[in-house]
Amino acid sequence: MQLTSTGPQTLQRANGERLTLGCTYTPGPMDTGELDIEWSAVSPDTTQKDQLLLSYAGGKKYIHGHNALTSGMAFDAADPSQGDASLSIAALTPAHTATYQCKVKKSPGVDMRKVSLVVMAKPSVPKCWVEGEELVGQTAWLHCKSAQGSTPISYSWRRERGGPLPPTATQNAVTGQLVISNHSEVLAGTYLCEATNAVGAERCQINLRAVKPPNRAGVIAGTVVGSVLLLILLLLLVFLIIYKWNGRSRYEKEVSNEIREDVAPPESRSASRLASLHPGVAYSQVDGCPGALGVDGSID
Repeated sequence: MQLTSTGPQTLQRANGERLTLGCTYTPGPMDTGELDIEWSAVSPDTTQKDQLLLSYAGGKKYIHGHNALTSGMAFDAADPSQGDASLSIAALTPAHTATYQCKVKKSPGVDMRKVSLVVMAKPSVPKCWVEGEELVGQTAWLHCKSAQGSTPISYSWRRERGGPLPPTATQNAVTGQLVISNHSEVLAGTYLCEATNAVGAERCQINLRAVKPPNRAGVIAGTVVGSVLLLILLLLLVFLIIYKWNGRSRYEKEVSNEIREDVAPPESRSASRLASLHPGVAYSQVDGCPGALGVDGSID
């Protein structure tokens, strides 16, 4: 008995893929006994028994156990007795990660083959973004990151049109960062990032702009002019307030003077006393001296 399947002894496959583990055989001329085929998962602990998964004996196929490991498993050929005992798995899951052994026996011949399988997750579609303001003459930081996927994941950047990265650019395959020093308009354009692991790859793209920095001299001049205008406005406002306050004070003073001129002067005390002593007699001022007028108009 001789197994004729070839290929790597270790396989890395993506989650969800269909897989066939080859196990073809050729009986020897002396192998006349009953055909017996077994697929088992080898226990990593040598003190433990291997787990039997599939078998073929007496012309019948058997599945041993119904669990996550045997889910989707079957003999790939309709009749394994025709020299093909390959195992197929419909959809791989992380539970299928194991070392498998195919054993074909037909007395007196027997042969076996082991294959290690590692089920991995492909990188998810990465996210691309730019850090910073993309100013000309400054440093531009481009980032690329997959949220999911089996490690290790490697990242690589390139320009959309296939041109090489500029000499001023450095990239980190582990972190997915691309740093472009001394950014210029020539370096603007679309950049592609590809995230890769052993079982697959995904990519994203981003448009890098080249923004001219603002004119600092103009900004400074504008700031100075604005400050001067603000100061002038403040001074004008203070002047108007003072002017209005002075005008109001002057107006109040003039009104007060006008009120004083309209009030009649008070009577002299001597005239008031004579009037009280001689009621009914009118007094008049003559040459600065008071005199009494009689009833008939004569002066006393």
